[in-house]
Amino acid sequence: MDRSDKWSKISMIGPEDKKKVADAIREMSDSMLRIDAEKELMKDIVDVTNEKYGVDKKHFRKLSNIYHKQNMEESRTEANEVYELYEELFQ
Repeated sequence: MDRSDKWSKISMIGPEDKKKVADAIREMSDSMLRIDAEKELMKDIVDVTNEKYGVDKKHFRKLSNIYHKQNMEESRTEANEVYELYEELFQ
């Protein structure tokens, strides 16, 4: 499929549908802007917590993910499996 084939479908739709596609692209872009802002906020939270309280950034992120996903037992089981595999391979 050459490049002209990819765009031929868009050129075949009517003006109303083209507007809907363009609106969907704008909506997607707006969503991406919100995601970028949230990522920046999360980075700031990590940095401030590290600076104020000395909490290791890596550990803070991991704890936040466990809290968010509510998967402490799953995380513990996975960590134990990794430790067991490591011991089996290297000790």
